[in-house]
Amino acid sequence: MYAIGQKLGFRIHRGGNYICIEGPQFSTKGESEIYRRWGVDVIGMTNVTEAKLAREAEICYSTLALITDYDVWHTSEAAVTSDAVIKVLLGNVSKAKTIIKELVKSLPLKSDCQCNKALADAIVTAREIIPAKVKKDLQIIVGKYLK
Repeated sequence: MYAIGQKLGFRIHRGGNYICIEGPQFSTKGESEIYRRWGVDVIGMTNVTEAKLAREAEICYSTLALITDYDVWHTSEAAVTSDAVIKVLLGNVSKAKTIIKELVKSLPLKSDCQCNKALADAIVTAREIIPAKVKKDLQIIVGKYLK
């Protein structure tokens, strides 16, 4: 994804620390300063849930975070308003679509990463005491580990 963003000429960064907060909301100045001290680069409201669900489904996952505003600590920037965020957000939609279209073309059909085995050691209950109905209900998610 990073290489694609570079190729397309977008301002892009690789890596960073993400914090997920309840939202929608803007951080207070105090919260913003705490996040900075913790080394947070991106504040968002959705990625943790998405990443955890992808992990539980053993799906490879990557975040494309398109920034809409600086947090309140950045005093040289104008105050953040909902209208300003929405304006930038709408502009980011076309960038996201462009990157995703290019990314899909380059994805391998099969991967050798460990994502597809993320739950291999997650079930600690002895298999023989898991009720048949539970095994049946969980078949689609962890069936290969319940045999």
